[in-house]
Amino acid sequence: MNISHRQLCIFVELANSRSFADAAVNLHLSQPALSIAIKKFEQAIGGMLLARSTRMVELTPEGRAFLPVAKRLLYDWEIAFDDLHKLFSMQRGKLTIASMPSFANSLLPDILNQFHQSHANINIAVMDVVMERVIEAVREDRAELGIIFEAEQMDGVDFIPLFNDCFVVLMNSSHPLSDRSSLSWQDLHRQNFIAMNRGSSIRHWCDNALLQAGTSINIVAEASQLSTVGQLVRSSLGLSVVPALCRQQMETAQLRCVALEGKDNAKRVGMIRRSRGTLSVPAQYLSDLLQQYQWDTRAC
Repeated sequence: MNISHRQLCIFVELANSRSFADAAVNLHLSQPALSIAIKKFEQAIGGMLLARSTRMVELTPEGRAFLPVAKRLLYDWEIAFDDLHKLFSMQRGKLTIASMPSFANSLLPDILNQFHQSHANINIAVMDVVMERVIEAVREDRAELGIIFEAEQMDGVDFIPLFNDCFVVLMNSSHPLSDRSSLSWQDLHRQNFIAMNRGSSIRHWCDNALLQAGTSINIVAEASQLSTVGQLVRSSLGLSVVPALCRQQMETAQLRCVALEGKDNAKRVGMIRRSRGTLSVPAQYLSDLLQQYQWDTRAC
């Protein structure tokens, strides 16, 4: 059965006005066109909804039963397309993004504040998880966008570079090396070290850098979150190597961040999205905002 929105509007208007002449004026149709339209409607549904007389239009019992249904259908139609318009115009909606904690705790708040200033009715959900989980969330469509360091394995997602970030040596201010302006991997030889868990990208990069430098460290603890690494360093358990993105967070905790020397110390930070699929309007706006942001002052 092929019933159109226009046919429902004609039926409801005739039911309300009870006059072909008045309904034709209100609908900006000629009376013959109106008569043909309602006749085709009744033929499509298999029976009469209106009883015509020379002066009045009356509803049949079936017409009276159907009228509230027709009004509800028209109301739902209007609400549905109004909601759709609001989604496209970002008057309402939800955006879920995933971010590694080092970015979520440092640069992301300013970005989201700019987004909110323009589109206050978009609800933003932030998944601050380790970067391996960020890739999973975007790949599985649980988040539209993600922020990570460039990884070796990123099947199913596209990586858009934003800026470079360096690594720093993190230590308690009382550590013997804390007065240095910079350190090399060789300077960390045999130091007590707080490492990220095995399997994390940061752990992989640190292990490779130590191997290339021919340096041995004494791993005394491992953690899955950089905030936990910071707390362990603060307790004087050892030092660590973390992204410079964490600098403000760590210095707020009264920890010392010392530049780490090395030609391979810079890592690209970027945005990921699913390789297949289309971004929602809010996600596309945030994607554009991230790519237009002035990152040069933060680059290595």
